[in-house]
Amino acid sequence: MSSGREPTQRFERDRDASGRPEQARPRDRAGRPLPYGTDEDELTEEWEYHTVEEALATGVELWDAQRYFEAHECLEDVWHQAPADDRRFWQGVIQVAVGCVHHQRERAAGAIRLWRRAAQKLAAYPDVHHGVDVEQLRMFAEAAADAVELAGFTVEVGYPEFPAMDDGPWFSEDGGPHRLPTDPAWQAAGQQRRARTLEA
Repeated sequence: MSSGREPTQRFERDRDASGRPEQARPRDRAGRPLPYGTDEDELTEEWEYHTVEEALATGVELWDAQRYFEAHECLEDVWHQAPADDRRFWQGVIQVAVGCVHHQRERAAGAIRLWRRAAQKLAAYPDVHHGVDVEQLRMFAEAAADAVELAGFTVEVGYPEFPAMDDGPWFSEDGGPHRLPTDPAWQAAGQQRRARTLEA
């Protein structure tokens, strides 16, 4: 028996050339979606790089320009390719950036939560790790979370530049270059699932 309701319309997700889910709507520098067709000068940009080192250098440049949404996307490629012992380190670095994104969007609770998580992860590493001033980054995260929590809203916290002590290498000691995979792990896993479904 029919319910009388119209079938729900299904929308295909925006995808990039490799089939990866992608949000095609333009976004502002803090990652907030804007209407399709928005003509804005200050939009997020897509960044192309082929090695972990290039991803990291791009992420640092964007971080220093306070474009934290774009910076965190670049740094995620570093995190995913990092050795197991360093993954929590890079996750902590990224969480500082994401905390800044929440702060830029005036989401106090999100900023506090991400900065606290970042400080906790970074506390497990030496004060300087791979040429990065971990102590400075951790102290910023703790102080910024305290200031916003005390105020109850997104007060000025003084965003830090990326705390590099020298010119690196920040990713590994052997100097690389470490090429990024052309087929990310998530894509390979999806292909394997689809293949198993077809075989069943």
